This record gives sequence, C-alpha cells and structure tokens, in this order.
Amino acid sequence: MTYFLFLFLTSLLITGIDSSATFTLSNNCDYTVWPGILSNAGISPLRITGFQLQKGESKTINVPSSWGGRLWGRTLCTEDSAGKFTCVTGDCGSGKVECSGGGAATPATLAEFTLNGDNGMDFYDVSLVDGYNLPMLVLPQGGAGENCTSTGCTVDLNGACPSELKVTSSDGERVACTSACDAFGQAQYCCNGEYGSPDTCKPSSYSKVFKTACPRAYSYAYDDKTSTFTCTGADYLITFCPSPNNSKKSYSSSSDPQIQTPEIWNSSIVYEGAMEISGSTSIFGLCKLFWSATSLLLLFVLFE
Repeated sequence: MTYFLFLFLTSLLITGIDSSATFTLSNNCDYTVWPGILSNAGISPLRITGFQLQKGESKTINVPSSWGGRLWGRTLCTEDSAGKFTCVTGDCGSGKVECSGGGAATPATLAEFTLNGDNGMDFYDVSLVDGYNLPMLVLPQGGAGENCTSTGCTVDLNGACPSELKVTSSDGERVACTSACDAFGQAQYCCNGEYGSPDTCKPSSYSKVFKTACPRAYSYAYDDKTSTFTCTGADYLITFCPSPNNSKKSYSSSSDPQIQTPEIWNSSIVYEGAMEISGSTSIFGLCKLFWSATSLLLLFVLFE
C-alpha cells in the first residue's frame, strides 16, 4: 500500500498539481486598511473574509487552488456604540470586520482572481470599473508564464478625480473616485443595453483618465486586452499604497486631472522574494509540491 501511495504522490509532484496558493496582503499606507474578500458565485467562501491591517502590517492567507473572487481595501472604518462596524469606502454591509459574503460598496479598487482556470492558469487583474478608493499593486511570486507580471494602480486618483466623480467624507476630504456609470447611470458608461458589447461600448473620457494614470488596470468593462494577466504556480502579494509618495491621505487641489495622474509605473518593480522564472514550473512551486508530497507520505507511514 505504501508503494502505491508513493507512486501517487510522485505523480502529483511530476504533473505539478498543488493544493493551494497564498495571498499576502500588505499595508504600505500611512493609515489603517481593512481588507475585504468575496468569493465568486458557486465558490466556497474563505475562512477569513475581512480583517484589519495597520500601517506597515502584512497578513498571509491560504486559498484553494481553484478559488475565484475579489479583494479590496476598506478605509476610514469605525465601530459605533452598538458595535456596528462601517467604512466610508469599500464597506461590505455586514456591520462587522468580517464581510461574510458581502461585496464592496462602490467605489473601490478591486483585485480579481480566477485560480487554476483554462489550461491550469491563474487569471488576475486590478479593476477600476467600479471606481477607485486607494492605490493597489498585485505582484505574482514564484510563478511562470509570458504574461505573469505585476499589475495595479499605484497613483493617487483621489486627487486627480474629475469633480463630477469625486467622493468626499463628511469633513470634505476626498476619499474616493466613483465610476461614470455610478455617477450618471447611462448605458454608454455602464456598457449595458445597446452598449452591451465590445463593439458598441468604447472608452469614455472618464475611463481614459483612469487608463492614462494606470495603464495596466481595467478602466471600463471591455478593457481586457491590456488588463488581464496570467500565471501558473504563483503566490500573490497584494500591496495597498505600494509607492511611498502615494501612501498619504493628503490630496492636491489642482483642477487639472492630467497634472495629478503622472505615469509612475515601473515595470521592473521587484519585491524581495518575488522569484519569477521563465520555465513551465517555478522553483518555489516545486519546493511547495515536494514538501506537501513528502509530508503526506511520512504521515501515512507513521500511521499505517
């Protein structure tokens, strides 16, 4: 029996099957962020669906290899005297730190994932289709693939937001930039009705402001060609406020959006531990597989 189990585990190692991936969420903002997590329809929710990240804090969670869903950051969150938890941006409506199946209220910067999709690839993006509330960067770690690279929006769009899209807090602070769809509710901005196809729904002047600032992020519903990325065998680092000069909550008062949306994207940005190779399987991924297979074999031998 031990021999056949060994052959099975060896087969898993050779074929590159892995049981899970890790997401590390890191807060580089100068304020607290409360990440929220929502699984796609038909996908089991993760054990953790919301938590607090103080300035400089990180948290790593395990996700199944077939998981799909979205992550975002909530800001300016408080708990009232009755214990109800709410956030000014990205609130998920649960009344608690855990989102428990609630999605982000717009506007919010979203990181979207479908793991182990077509041909075993992970598909991921950062979306501004539902608006923007804070900078975010997604960086694959240990993955492989021609399109396995970082994506996100690293600039301050709150300061750059057109006046008709800006969202302010009760004290007048700019805290988010809503989408033209939410602001105006018109089909050409929402890509529905007669505009519900790639041929009829085109970038608007508002989505172009987002795209100019963040060329790798989704700016409208059919922005697929430049905004979807793929990896195999990767873990992911999701960083809020990745650029130090964009982690502050102070915003410029300039009325010219283009002045406030400089392209500071650096395609060579690398974090320690982001070991990307060009082969079909990463060294990091192979180590994970070997350790998992070895651990299972040892457990079987011990309890046989």
